[in-house]
Amino acid sequence: MLKPSDRWNWYYNETDKALMLDLGQDDMVFNVNIAKKMLVNTAFEANEFSIDDANSYHTFCEQVNLLPISDPRKSELALNGVAARRFHKPVQPKSWFFSSQGGDFIPVEGEIVHLRNCYNDGLFMVVEVGETASMCLSVSLKDFSLTESKILQFGEPIKVMHDRFAKAYLQTQVDNFAMVG
Repeated sequence: MLKPSDRWNWYYNETDKALMLDLGQDDMVFNVNIAKKMLVNTAFEANEFSIDDANSYHTFCEQVNLLPISDPRKSELALNGVAARRFHKPVQPKSWFFSSQGGDFIPVEGEIVHLRNCYNDGLFMVVEVGETASMCLSVSLKDFSLTESKILQFGEPIKVMHDRFAKAYLQTQVDNFAMVG
């Protein structure tokens, strides 16, 4: 996975109409998947990748390491989490897309949670925790159907009330090795 650097910088690319993260080496640039209309004003200025960004990135990386996805996808998810946490406009929850799972579950930043609706079940990473609702990203490589015509793609943010969350139980894979001598 990528290691944060003091050479990383956020900027808005007018040509691509997207928030980008210059990774400071070999023309490597990360394209954030947040729509222009959902970005706060500071996203349109040059911004350094801050210490807070690096802390969030490490928190998100710890959690995504438990997911059965490739390392590049893990980095993509963690960076989209950092971008959503820092540059996404405050929004109202869109909980009506999800079924209530009861209880009073309160997630923590970076936690992988389970959400469901009548179309599918899926895992999401919490990127910003609020009092009653939290911003999270879809971690499924397949599109998550919200309605018959509306989907969430991998790494796309949505804010959801806590009563829709359930704890996700991820199994870590343990490989067995035969000892030879």
